Amino acid sequence: MKLGRYAATFYGVVSILLWSTMVGLVRSTSENFGPIGGAALIYSIGSLVLVVVMGLPKIHLFPRRYLFWGAFLFVSYEICFILAVGLANNRQQAIELGMVNYLWPSFTIALAVLFNRQRFSLLLIIGLILAFAGLLWVISGDQPLSLNAILSNIQSNPLSYALAFVGALLWAFYSNITKRMSNGCNGMVLFFIMTSVGLWILFIFSTPAPFNINVNSVSLLFVTAIATGGANALWTVAIIKGNVAFLGTLSYFTPVISTAFSSMLLSTALTLGFWQGVLMVTIGSITCFIATRR
Repeated sequence: MKLGRYAATFYGVVSILLWSTMVGLVRSTSENFGPIGGAALIYSIGSLVLVVVMGLPKIHLFPRRYLFWGAFLFVSYEICFILAVGLANNRQQAIELGMVNYLWPSFTIALAVLFNRQRFSLLLIIGLILAFAGLLWVISGDQPLSLNAILSNIQSNPLSYALAFVGALLWAFYSNITKRMSNGCNGMVLFFIMTSVGLWILFIFSTPAPFNINVNSVSLLFVTAIATGGANALWTVAIIKGNVAFLGTLSYFTPVISTAFSSMLLSTALTLGFWQGVLMVTIGSITCFIATRR
């Protein structure tokens, strides 16, 4: 039976809710198994779950462009995102890095305009500026908004901030090219397996952190793996067969939902300034959507 558009759109809604738990779950798992070891375990278990649920990928049916670019962009993004959160200096910074990642809705719209060879409107530019301003507000931390405060925070962990920012760009490209190149194919299982292989290679050449193995840590690991695999698989189905405009609009509220989940999961109290920055990023993304909805 073919999957209907409404069902695919519902899958997208579920994936957005699952995505909103990612920062908190990934950070908690990395604290038990290390940033690279935890990431490798998450994607290995997630790959097994996807193979059981969706079966092995039929690679011979995939368009070659989608096979190359989809795999490259997806694997690169996942490694950037999960390592950025895992390598954060503390839980507060992990939530900040999650916000850097959530620039992707604005980037996705900006790239869609470029791909469609449209002119940037004033409203779109305002939306992008507002999203970036909100991000700077978040990164300034508890200090008054200033260039020195922002640079000081970034310099405390430049690798994680760079990974999160590059990841947001990569996911924007992935979201734009998947529908164009996939021809209805879903490479999520293959991409997940490739991500886990890449992470294990990094693990071999790194200094591994000791694993904290107990009932709670292992349970959290499986929950994180299932949520990660489920979110990405459902999202890919949704953007191929669902109502992309509706899902795009809903995804703009992900920063707010994610920040609330992360604050609860990581038991981290966030300042009023942080929430103001989150709202600015969200409003900026929505403004970008309004600017291009025609």
